[in-house]
Amino acid sequence: MSKFTSVVRWGVAVAALSGAFSAHAFFSDDEARKAILDLRQRVEALRVQLEETQQSLSRIDSGNNESQAVQRRGLLELTTQIDQLRAELAALRGQNEQLARDLADTQRAQRDTQAGLNERLRQMEPVKVTLDGAEFQVQPAEQKDYEQAMDIMRQAEFGAAALAFGHFLKRYPDSGYTPLVLYWQGNAHYAVRAYKEALDAHGRLVSQFPSHPRKPEAMLAMANSQAELKDNRAARRTLEQLIAAHPQSEAAVAAKERLARLR
Repeated sequence: MSKFTSVVRWGVAVAALSGAFSAHAFFSDDEARKAILDLRQRVEALRVQLEETQQSLSRIDSGNNESQAVQRRGLLELTTQIDQLRAELAALRGQNEQLARDLADTQRAQRDTQAGLNERLRQMEPVKVTLDGAEFQVQPAEQKDYEQAMDIMRQAEFGAAALAFGHFLKRYPDSGYTPLVLYWQGNAHYAVRAYKEALDAHGRLVSQFPSHPRKPEAMLAMANSQAELKDNRAARRTLEQLIAAHPQSEAAVAAKERLARLR
């Protein structure tokens, strides 16, 4: 078997190998690197074969003992071999470059996929929150809903805010935000003169979260709602309880003033 025949069969095998890689776009980085290294080695082997053939051509061309006919046939055969080897060499280099581009595209796609996955995981991970001295964890969607409801409250859209807080309580019944949501829901109801609803929201905060720092303010708000509902007796009782339970609070100072006016 001639050198050229061996090289041609080798080139066909390399082309088949390259086609197999192209059919599987998402190969591993290690496989791609090995394939590129293999192609580079084969390109180098073909280059050596080409140089040997050119040297053989030079020897035949300079030999004076051979007939002109033999030289012409040898020259034609070697020239054909050289052209074919050059074509194989160019094809392998092209396959090498394509494989390198495929690897770069695959790595970029893998990076993009990983970044997207990390972002989705980040959006699902609990978030640590600290409010009014309490630290708790919430889901990102939970935090977003709370902040949206607070934004409505800050815009003084009190009716809409009361509804938003109510939806939050239904959706997240065990949320760490619950005492604050009750506090602001009660204030929103009070602002639109829904005194019974305000009294209910603040009353839930006081009964369900007796150690919460907003409790004194909630009790003061309860007394205000009771006064608006013309239930002065209940209002006085709430103010007295506030003063007794939280005598050093700012709410207790305000409660004493209001208690005096109620009498």
